[in-house]
Amino acid sequence: METIVTPPLSPAALAERRIIRLTLVLGFLAAIPVAIWFTWRAGLGVFIGAGLAWINALWLQQALDAVTKLSIAQAGAPKARISAAVYVKFAARYVLMGIVIYIMMTYFGVPVVSLLSGLLALGAAAMAEFLYESATRKK
Repeated sequence: METIVTPPLSPAALAERRIIRLTLVLGFLAAIPVAIWFTWRAGLGVFIGAGLAWINALWLQQALDAVTKLSIAQAGAPKARISAAVYVKFAARYVLMGIVIYIMMTYFGVPVVSLLSGLLALGAAAMAEFLYESATRKK
């Protein structure tokens, strides 16, 4: 049996992982008080919005990683070939967000403000990561 050794992740890759994880955590933590103080539908909207932000960030990261790997692999080629799946995943994130927001508003009565507030979880996660990096950076 062969052991597979993976190289250690760069600090930037670790930061990306933390941001993506924090997006869901912060969205869930924000949804609880919203559900208690306002309505359960508003809390659900914040959580669904954070979930959409998480999927958006994850798919964006995967698409950019694929484009980067392909461009490095095809460095000498006159024209780099990128799979259609990369383009589909890149565009599908917006289509998915639009469909989910429309369904949640139309059929479940979730307030649009709570959905949009949940989408801000990615920005909050990025700010939290900035604070973490600033506090733990070695000089």
